[in-house]
Amino acid sequence: MVAELVTFTVAVMAGIAEGLHATRVRRLSRLAFGPNERPRAWATAAPVIRVAALSLAAWGLATLMSTEPRIFKAEEVQPGEEKHLLILLDVSPSMRLADAGPEKDQPRRLRARDIVESFYTRVSTAKYRTSVLAFYSGAKPVVIDTKDTGVVHSIMGELPLYQAFDSGKTQLFDGLEEAAKIAKPWNPKSTIVLVLTDGDTVPATGMPRMPASVAGVLVVGVGDNRKGTFIDGRQSRQDASTLRQVAARLDGIYHDGNEHHISTSTLKSLLEGSGSAKVDEWGRREYALMAAGIGGFVYAILPILLQLFGTGWNPGIRGRKSTASNAISRELANAI
Repeated sequence: MVAELVTFTVAVMAGIAEGLHATRVRRLSRLAFGPNERPRAWATAAPVIRVAALSLAAWGLATLMSTEPRIFKAEEVQPGEEKHLLILLDVSPSMRLADAGPEKDQPRRLRARDIVESFYTRVSTAKYRTSVLAFYSGAKPVVIDTKDTGVVHSIMGELPLYQAFDSGKTQLFDGLEEAAKIAKPWNPKSTIVLVLTDGDTVPATGMPRMPASVAGVLVVGVGDNRKGTFIDGRQSRQDASTLRQVAARLDGIYHDGNEHHISTSTLKSLLEGSGSAKVDEWGRREYALMAAGIGGFVYAILPILLQLFGTGWNPGIRGRKSTASNAISRELANAI
């Protein structure tokens, strides 16, 4: 209510000031705008724009002053209430190919890391314990129930995890089977399984069943799904259709993460299933920040626009020669 009262007061005072200013401009209109005494058509809306910009900035600043600041601190998690994020990370050599990202020049493994970091920035991670399970020709856990997102960042970076496996075909189902074993003792509906792979080689049968602790499965494909890259005597590309089928068989969601991060709606559906649907959303404070920024910017830039484009009147001597020069020229011509 305080912000609205301040906004109303500022709007009234700005309106009165604009009325007085319009009276002064009207007296000097011939000097400012030339014989027609009028600015350009768009400039006649300047008073309304100024009042609106000041009101918008006033509401934003007053709202920020009267709203309790957001304090970012770790939430206290009671024993037994922990949530789990189980990441199945494809570490096969094909994940090192650079055909991912919006520009198709990012290694697939680094694109997978960006997807995870995007997930962290939009959910409340204080309640989550992250586990990373690497799979290639087999499956091996790398870290279990860590609170340190920096550890996850390092694991998904330059660490050559593929060297821990024998050469062979990528065994996605081995990773899912190992994930089911790890997640089985956890609380029901407390786990989100995030699969990051290019889906290069996926068998048609043998899908493991997820335990009751798994609330949702998100299969994210990385790598170009149209153009393949040559590796190990064959063309490797993201097999989007197969990954979509895998997600459907797991009763999960498929997302093509090659160009876009996980959408907020997808995150909401996953978190609602795990009983933790706290996603950062816009509130009164965020709208106030936007209002203050837009109002201040418009109010600051308007005088410059009026100076440059507010009128077509350009007083002054338009000819290249002065009157005295013209007279001298005429005298010389007569003398000749």
